[in-house]
Amino acid sequence: MSKTILYARVSTADQTLSHQRTQAEAAGFKIDKVIADEGVSGVSTKLAERPEGKRLFDILRPGDTLVVRWVDRLGRDYQDVSDSIRHFMRDGVIIKTVINGMVFDGATKDPIQQAVRDALIAFMAATAEAQAVATKEAQKAGIEAARADPKTYRGRKPSYDRGGFDQVARLLDNGAGASAIAKETGLTRQTVLRIKGDRVGAEKALALWDSSRQ
Repeated sequence: MSKTILYARVSTADQTLSHQRTQAEAAGFKIDKVIADEGVSGVSTKLAERPEGKRLFDILRPGDTLVVRWVDRLGRDYQDVSDSIRHFMRDGVIIKTVINGMVFDGATKDPIQQAVRDALIAFMAATAEAQAVATKEAQKAGIEAARADPKTYRGRKPSYDRGGFDQVARLLDNGAGASAIAKETGLTRQTVLRIKGDRVGAEKALALWDSSRQ
């Protein structure tokens, strides 16, 4: 009997596993089992090398569905994400995302559909890595600025945390509107619009506050 497995990954204390399950169930998924990795980077650790991620390769069977909030939960490395998705598809597993409702199914034999699917996989995997790189660089710049001048004025503490900022940025990149993002993240619409209007500044403000805790 086929089963639906949610794979959840959190890399910081600002993210939660329960929220990812709640999102999936709210989107209509009936989850049979949750496989989760906590405190694991999607950039430096491949899916098959994570404590729980590697279990997916053992327990998923043809006809099963693998659910992830978005492809970045599988990883932030282009090659790793694309290789993992293709591996599961070859095994007859269907991959679905909660955000945007993407479906990756290896069953199709139509060459046009295959080409569109493969291009989409490449795009999504590349986007996951690009977002990780941009976030890391912006955070690094903010921390370096704060360390260079200990008296740097940090301003008001942001109303969003690292996980919230990353989620807003991802949804913006996926074309979601401010009201929809506010509802999804629990942030105010004004906060979402501020991040949208000056993402670099919003990231810097967050990085300055992050640096003060180091």
